Amino acid sequence: MRYLKESFIKAKPEVVFGFHELPDAFERLVPPWENVRIIQKAEISKIGSKAILEQTLFGLFRQKWVAEHTVYEPPHLFVDVQVSGPFKVWMHHHRFVEFEGGTFLRDEIEFDPGFSIIGELGAKLLILPKIEKMFAYRHEVTREWCEGQS
Repeated sequence: MRYLKESFIKAKPEVVFGFHELPDAFERLVPPWENVRIIQKAEISKIGSKAILEQTLFGLFRQKWVAEHTVYEPPHLFVDVQVSGPFKVWMHHHRFVEFEGGTFLRDEIEFDPGFSIIGELGAKLLILPKIEKMFAYRHEVTREWCEGQS
């Protein structure tokens, strides 16, 4: 399955990319309603750097999620992939595309929830709405910070 969230931010790609390099960027991007504990932070500038999170899925199950940073091309792209966690596959491309006075922030996610047809149905009903809400929040937080820097 694929998910795409794109927003226009009135700031240069270096500023928008730079926001993601802040030491507390991930904490800023976690919505307040998410029950996430950061065990280890990743440095996006270091290929192979791993983020380790623990979260509660659907209010019931504790799940550890390990994501590894695999691409770092400032100020245009960085990529993280799930090493272990709730999905069979999770690959997240963070793209920053300069355009007429600003930047398109694009989050492109390719994921496979596993569990065949049941997983696909669950993804459409439960996972995609949760991802959409989370990335709407993340893009707004990013926009507010970046446009405040200009």
